[in-house]
Amino acid sequence: MKLSARNILKGKIMQVTHGAVESEIVIELSPGVEIVATITKASAEQMKLKEGKIAFAIIKASNVIVGVE
Repeated sequence: MKLSARNILKGKIMQVTHGAVESEIVIELSPGVEIVATITKASAEQMKLKEGKIAFAIIKASNVIVGVE
């Protein structure tokens, strides 16, 4: 599979939390560094996502918004 996204981050699934429609996936990229994604529950089930499985966070965004306090 080829992708146009440039930000492909490999990690391990640490947690999968299913809701009624969406699922929250926590991927550990390195010790103490996690990224969280929300995807449809149907997609999570189709991909058989579970804790311990290797996954990729693929990020393609035209904008990144940064805020400070």
